[in-house]
Amino acid sequence: MDAVRAIADAVLYEGYILWPYRKSALKNQQRFSFGTIHPGGFNQTECLLEPGEDATVEVTVRFLQVVERQVWRGHEALDELEIGGELHQSWEEAVERELRFDFNMRSPVRVPVEVAAGATREELGDGCAMERRWDALSGTIDASARRPREGLVRLRVRTENGTAASEFRSAHTLLSTRGGDFVSLTDPPPELRADAEACENVGLWPVLVGEEGDRSRLLASPIILPDHPQIAPESPGDLFDATEIDQMLVLNILSLTEEERREMRSADPRAREILERTEALSEEELMRLHGTIREFALARRP
Repeated sequence: MDAVRAIADAVLYEGYILWPYRKSALKNQQRFSFGTIHPGGFNQTECLLEPGEDATVEVTVRFLQVVERQVWRGHEALDELEIGGELHQSWEEAVERELRFDFNMRSPVRVPVEVAAGATREELGDGCAMERRWDALSGTIDASARRPREGLVRLRVRTENGTAASEFRSAHTLLSTRGGDFVSLTDPPPELRADAEACENVGLWPVLVGEEGDRSRLLASPIILPDHPQIAPESPGDLFDATEIDQMLVLNILSLTEEERREMRSADPRAREILERTEALSEEELMRLHGTIREFALARRP
């Protein structure tokens, strides 16, 4: 997987479902808490670009849409149901939404966001079924640019939720330029510090992503990150909690009782994937989580 996409996915699913990865856990009663664009609300990123000749920017807006999952027995709505020894629970899931377009920075662009309402039905047997429903979503993405001085562009991308009740969850923006270089807003050069401080970001913070020194891509994240964030190579996969230690979460999962694993497995397809992935870890993979020194200079005595 592309390293930038891996970082963006970690942002997209941060807080999606937390340890102990079960519906009954208090901390999972309120999910998708980062990057929410409420009805009538918006997020906005402004950043600086040093453009080359004929530079363009690819804009990608990503977010999750909540899907309501309901178990039915005939016409009776149930909170949970067991069939053939497998537990099925009514709860929430999410589906990824993504819009991408090119922006030449010569004139403003408005891109509509339109997602139709829909539903699917999965037959479980014995007259029982699992139904998934999602509401319609609508909104706009506005991209504009102005030149505060020669050789510098201030780029703005604003995503607005135009629906009456539905929300955009974990919304963030990815920018990729061809023929230009983004400026770090975290550590701008002295001559551009005033321009960086003039950028107005609402609900997002733009950071450079990719290899160290790469200034061609930028992630406007609802979570505060440093420039060029990285996924630890030892990590066996996303656990939806970047503030926690992978080893601790993995060991906690392995310590679950069979009943707790059963509930985790039925809570969400992504929770099931975490459980199955963790149960399949080898002893060598578990030992790799024990600890790594990234910078030996930090371990040296003064």
